Amino acid sequence: MPALSLLSHSLDFWVVAVPAVLLIGVAKAGFGGGAGVIATPLMALVLPVPEAAALLLPILIMADIFAVSHYRRDLDRHELSLLLPAAVLGIVLAGLLFTQLVGKERVLEVGVGLIALAFVSYRIAQTAIFRALSRRPPAAAWGVLLGSVAGFASTLAHAGGPPFTIYLLPQGLSRERFVGTSAWFFFAVNVLKLFPYGFLGLLGVKDLPTALLLAPLAFVGVRLGVRLNRLVSEKVFNLAIYLLLTLTGAQLILGRNLLDLLL
Repeated sequence: MPALSLLSHSLDFWVVAVPAVLLIGVAKAGFGGGAGVIATPLMALVLPVPEAAALLLPILIMADIFAVSHYRRDLDRHELSLLLPAAVLGIVLAGLLFTQLVGKERVLEVGVGLIALAFVSYRIAQTAIFRALSRRPPAAAWGVLLGSVAGFASTLAHAGGPPFTIYLLPQGLSRERFVGTSAWFFFAVNVLKLFPYGFLGLLGVKDLPTALLLAPLAFVGVRLGVRLNRLVSEKVFNLAIYLLLTLTGAQLILGRNLLDLLL
């Protein structure tokens, strides 16, 4: 079965998929703020958006299991009780949107491209955002709104990190408690996403061997992320990620090859 999975995808697929999954692991290790977000836009270069998102979902869940096992006691139950029900609403809304966009691949590509560029814009403005929020942390009502947005963006493009962080980071949790709450939130969200993905018929058995082949790379990425924390400047790494994310987002929006955009 794994051999058939290898033969069923082009070389372009593997050239993109391997670094995409490695970057998921790097992000799970807490290195490279945009590393995980880039996975879906990258995969959308070689697969239809729904198929790319569905292929990455079991890999994300496996990586989440590793994260929550490490941070099994470091979570804020109060914040999770606020954010998770709101995320369910976002997941349902994104699932409904997916049903309306089936067969409209260009719309989905443009949407993922816009999410990629929005993430880069958020990272550029992040310092100013958190400086303002540190004076007055978001209230519970904002937690409901941003939790819903996190669930929505995570369902469409596995990109729920920014709205989640905008709410939770200013709440003053310790680093371990913040990371642990984040790990449990996205583990729960990713498991819940199995329902709309399954309802939409996106979780095909034919993709399972490919996901199983790629999954170990997420754990390699975690180890790589730990090592990069010691050896590489995170600012330099993030700059490269944001540049790649910008180019990838531009390609998805314009429908042009990355090399064409550079020439």
